Amino acid sequence: MTTREEALAFGLSFPGTYQDEPFRDPNWQLVRVRGSKKAFLWTYEKDGYIHLNVKTEPQARDFWRAAYDSVFPGWHQNKEHWNTIRLDGTIDEADIKEMIAQSYDLVTDSPTKRIYEAVKKVPRGKVATYSQIATLAGNPRMCRAVGNALHKNPYPDEIPCYRIVNAKGELAMEFAFGGKEIQAERLREEGIEVVDGKVDLKKYGMDEKLI
Repeated sequence: MTTREEALAFGLSFPGTYQDEPFRDPNWQLVRVRGSKKAFLWTYEKDGYIHLNVKTEPQARDFWRAAYDSVFPGWHQNKEHWNTIRLDGTIDEADIKEMIAQSYDLVTDSPTKRIYEAVKKVPRGKVATYSQIATLAGNPRMCRAVGNALHKNPYPDEIPCYRIVNAKGELAMEFAFGGKEIQAERLREEGIEVVDGKVDLKKYGMDEKLI
């Protein structure tokens, strides 16, 4: 990938995106997310090369900067959260696409998405409480949002919401997982003992070090 057209086409391949020219300068072409209008891909020509600015997180930021000389702190943007990619032919196309994809994922982040990612961290044979998931998702006060997200779980086979219990270790009401005893059955399949609709948090609670 060495051209602006290739970069923009890939950016626009993600759901809910559109191209924008915010500065009335054709040299600056952005790809934004509809709704939030947040940009995750900036494209511009500088010093004879097309450059891309992409959002990043600390671990990935440092990894990409160390891996390629053509990836460096974001030009004209917060250098802690953005990287600049110079399309000079020295970076594998797959890695360029990965960096753009990571930027898209960060910009489209939402509380519900973070809740589901937190639930995925609960290991098999363990349970976590609503407050623990809220903390993992970045806001200890959004326990109610956790409950709402669990009831609307679109991928129950991938997001193990049945591993979440209340602060007393009590299971959810029967409608939450498709019927009476469904949550208990799923937990027992993983070796978790359920007695009178309740789990012993001292025995089966997720390791606090993971929170």
